[in-house]
Amino acid sequence: MLFDELNIPEPVLRGIREAGFLRCTPVQAAALPKALAGRDVAAQAQTGTGKTAVFLITLFSRMLAAPTPAPGPSPRALVVAPTRELVVQIDAEARRLGQFTDFRIVPVYGGIDYQKQREAVGGNVDILVGTPGRLIDYLKQRVYSLKKTEFLVIDEADRMFDMGFISDLRFLLRRMSPYDQRQSMLFSATLSTRVMELCYEHMNLPEQIVVTPEQVTVEQIEQQLYHVGKAEKAGLLLGIIRKEPQGRILIFTNMKSTAEKLEALFKANDLRAAAITGDLPQVRRMKLLNRFKEGELPILVATDVASRGLHIEGVTHVINYDLPQDREDYVHRIGRTARAGAVGKAISFACEDYVYALEDIEEYIKQKIPVRPIEDNMIVTDLKRPEFRPRSKGPHPSAGRGRGPQRRQTERPVHRPPAKAAEKPPAGPNDEAKKKKKRRRKKKPAGDTRAGGQGADGAGPSSSAVTP
Repeated sequence: MLFDELNIPEPVLRGIREAGFLRCTPVQAAALPKALAGRDVAAQAQTGTGKTAVFLITLFSRMLAAPTPAPGPSPRALVVAPTRELVVQIDAEARRLGQFTDFRIVPVYGGIDYQKQREAVGGNVDILVGTPGRLIDYLKQRVYSLKKTEFLVIDEADRMFDMGFISDLRFLLRRMSPYDQRQSMLFSATLSTRVMELCYEHMNLPEQIVVTPEQVTVEQIEQQLYHVGKAEKAGLLLGIIRKEPQGRILIFTNMKSTAEKLEALFKANDLRAAAITGDLPQVRRMKLLNRFKEGELPILVATDVASRGLHIEGVTHVINYDLPQDREDYVHRIGRTARAGAVGKAISFACEDYVYALEDIEEYIKQKIPVRPIEDNMIVTDLKRPEFRPRSKGPHPSAGRGRGPQRRQTERPVHRPPAKAAEKPPAGPNDEAKKKKKRRRKKKPAGDTRAGGQGADGAGPSSSAVTP
């Protein structure tokens, strides 16, 4: 189907032509006619098939056809995406397809100037694209409202559940206009039971569209698998890269520390590469992604933060340095190549740490990944290891302070002057009489008869019982 055959306004068609699109992909041919007619749509299709263009073309076309409402705090359309990278990707695609329209598109996500985004959201916004956390933050501050929002788009709905954003998403949906007073579109790689429950709860009898071939992975991807020991993975990786010097290579690891080690390894061997991880500042992350998209950076190492939502044209190789432990992550990782009808190659390493996930992955994609033998000349033996930085040889900051969470604080002795002896009060007449009486008692003779009774030679009781 050609885009010219659909009921799309001319400004939107011009943007489609400028983007280089001519014919609809299967999901676009199935979903666009119903979405342009104003029906709610819940579409399932594999990654890289043009789902983003479906809702953007629908939004632009429907908003141009409808009368422009009076300026207010509510954006005309809300697009919710699970990750920052996907929000940036949607914003870039929207500006490309809608370059001949006058719609104001505002993206909001974490890691960027908070106040600047807040001021942008507070203005007259046509399309608001954002992650759930930042959208809720501004909504609670009453920077904007959703009471009069006419269009809703939920992208990567299955990812919302996986990342724990479903409660935040429901918070937003409960504060929107009623489901029968807006058009809602949902897109997901899988329409699971929980995703469909969300559709039936917050959408108006959506048209369910499933465009998924029997083969889960893209047919244009050439898949390869190498059984390799953990100690030889780095040498095999460099050997593969040296055979493809002109390629644009995206490498996935399971851990942040592994990605950083590979970045150091590439730099030690004079290869231009960088690593992006979840804790990397957003500004730094976007700069690296732009350099990779423009071809300035031929090698990009990433964790699963880049496995979804990134549309990077010209990725020739996806290398799973670590085999993913989630079978769906494998499909999303290798889907970064062979996009929009292009061809690509996906290479996976199965080492002793991660080979256990292979059976589950092959069961999910319904095929065996072709195993390639490792030849001796494929593993680089003269690779340069990054320089090891030893720890400081000085004393540890905690030396001499004791151990454990509660450390004893050593206090310096405080010099105090000796206390002065208390002065005795002068003796009075009564005190002198008491002393004399005490002395007399000590000198009392044994035969004294003043105590009553007889003396020592008498028959009565003797006073010798009272001894000095």
